[in-house]
Amino acid sequence: MEVIYQYAWLIPVLPLLGAMLVGLGLISLNQVTNRLRQLNAVLIISLMGAAMGLSFAILWSQLHGHAPYLRTLEWAAAGNFHLSMGYTIDHLTALMLVIVTTVAFLVMVYTDGYMAHDPGYVRFYAYLSLFGSSMLGLVVSPNLVQIYIFWELVGMCSYLLVGFWYDRKSAADAAQKAFVTNRVGDFGLLLGILGLFWATGSFDFQIMGDRLAQLVHTGAISNLLAALLAILVFLGPVAKSAQFPLHVWLPDAMEGPTPISALIHAATMVAAGVFLIARMYPVFEHVPAAMNTIAYTGAFTAFLGATIAITQNDIKKGLAYSTISQLGYMVMAMGVGAYSAGLFHLMTHAYFKAMLFLGSGSVIHGMEAVVGHDPDLAQDMRLMGGLRKFMPITALTFFIGCVAISGIPPFAGFWSKDEILSAAFASNPLLWGVGWLTAGITAFYMFRMYFTTFEGQFRGNKSQLWDKLKSPVGMAIVTGFERTPAFGPGAMTKGELEAHEEHHHDDHGHGHSEYPHESPWTMTLPLVVLAIPSVLIGLVGTPFANYFEEFIYSPNETLEEVVAKAAEVDLHEFYIMAGGSVGISLIGITVASLMYLWGKINPVAIAAQIKPLYELSLNKWYFDDIYHRVFVLGSRRLARQVMEVDYRVVDGAVNLTGFFTLVSGEGLKYFENGRAQFYALIVFAAVLGLVIVFGVT
Repeated sequence: MEVIYQYAWLIPVLPLLGAMLVGLGLISLNQVTNRLRQLNAVLIISLMGAAMGLSFAILWSQLHGHAPYLRTLEWAAAGNFHLSMGYTIDHLTALMLVIVTTVAFLVMVYTDGYMAHDPGYVRFYAYLSLFGSSMLGLVVSPNLVQIYIFWELVGMCSYLLVGFWYDRKSAADAAQKAFVTNRVGDFGLLLGILGLFWATGSFDFQIMGDRLAQLVHTGAISNLLAALLAILVFLGPVAKSAQFPLHVWLPDAMEGPTPISALIHAATMVAAGVFLIARMYPVFEHVPAAMNTIAYTGAFTAFLGATIAITQNDIKKGLAYSTISQLGYMVMAMGVGAYSAGLFHLMTHAYFKAMLFLGSGSVIHGMEAVVGHDPDLAQDMRLMGGLRKFMPITALTFFIGCVAISGIPPFAGFWSKDEILSAAFASNPLLWGVGWLTAGITAFYMFRMYFTTFEGQFRGNKSQLWDKLKSPVGMAIVTGFERTPAFGPGAMTKGELEAHEEHHHDDHGHGHSEYPHESPWTMTLPLVVLAIPSVLIGLVGTPFANYFEEFIYSPNETLEEVVAKAAEVDLHEFYIMAGGSVGISLIGITVASLMYLWGKINPVAIAAQIKPLYELSLNKWYFDDIYHRVFVLGSRRLARQVMEVDYRVVDGAVNLTGFFTLVSGEGLKYFENGRAQFYALIVFAAVLGLVIVFGVT
């Protein structure tokens, strides 16, 4: 098995090789490369498949007790400073390698069907492969400097993929927003890295943690400074994992093609933040202030994302806010010291959320046959309904994802979310209360999404929708059980109605079918494959036999301590905690059923009664508006003031100097007439003036 570790460097290199070959083909032989689109796809998928095979072999070896493996070479040296680069393989790396490669491989297979008619098909595969390579390089990095390099590469790939359809203004704006927001967090991460190196003299995670703890204990560094350095590092995960207050970029990033939403914004890139917290755990665990900051940030983000997802009508943006919320759970788990629980939820969430995003892409693909290639229409759940009859495989897998994320046993999400809530309750009941309430909201909005999309009657074709848009009641749309005015969940505003009507009369933008259809096998097969771990993978982390915790345990624990702790699990406490979390989830599902499946509760009436809260959710807690006013408009105002200072003060001083030089020169040229007697007169006048001045004084 040692040979596998010696060639583990191939895991990030193989996808990089695919991206380079295809990229060079696009640059040098563009037309030929684009004509050989299927061959390029097969090449990139095969290379990712090979990386996936190596990843599974390494995971199998780690499961059987192989010691961690580290291979480095000296990259830079100056005096006593030495910086090494290379790769490391341990339990955390092996787990992340399998998660990234499996999801990336399935997304690449799915992409063949989803992007089949897109002119940028080959370019998209090149970007996918480059991103996969960057993420895998980040995972195997043995020190903080190498992580930062790949961290920035991942951000660059995110910019390219979110803005893939760059000719659409919304996509270009979303890419810029994601890039700028992440730069804020990355600047904090860079400051934290430099500060920790200044304090500890190392970029190695364990050495940094041990030395920082020793420095704080001896008083060489204050607790405040240690907390500041740790929180600066945490800013990187805050941006990358879309935590409050840098969460605003993720929903807009849904402008990219749906495979990107599944790969980057569900399973890999946003999980990089949680992965970095896990890697930096030896540093964070010795700084209680940083741990509390991480825990409360995660808890608030989980609640924030869930409350906004309630009112989303765009299926992808609803899943985006769900991702923000679930990442909040993982970050909260890390903050309360539940190291393995946070990584457990990272693993389960990667599979069922990737399946949900790919399922939404399948829905969009089917809807485009009816409403055309306008994302505002194809992604609007208010135009869906009854899709289970037309897309049974997509509906079944989406339902499995909804049950899994809602935390219903024995699906994967139940085991990981319950472990987080148990750890939160043991650490801080307030955090548990926020997480418990968020679990109920999660179940509600996910089944709202499922019922609105797959149950009831289809609302997207002419006969059932377009004539009903002009309702005498006002702007109305069918929600599955009755007409709903332009207020409340599921409603259309006047502007949206006019846009829909205008689009309906535009024959160029409309679809060619009366009803949607199931997606091709290249799209449904990854859904079916992802449904298997969404159901079963949580069984590796049950409290009865917590194999996951025995495999992934905190750096400050030994395997013997973990095994002993697992043997002391109080099943009575587990049943109480699990019963509470399942109970609140079932309440959320029941309320969603009464509103959006059976029509026993009118969501519009409820929204009218809680109008301020409804508008708070609908407007995303006004964060986008606040940031636009403070940062965008504020920056423009500051720029105008700086320009005014530059124009009036800086340019004014320069122009005044030039004007003075011009005037003085023009004046002096009249004294330069070449007549000696005139010069003598000037000298005499000057001397006379000096005599008078000095004579008077």
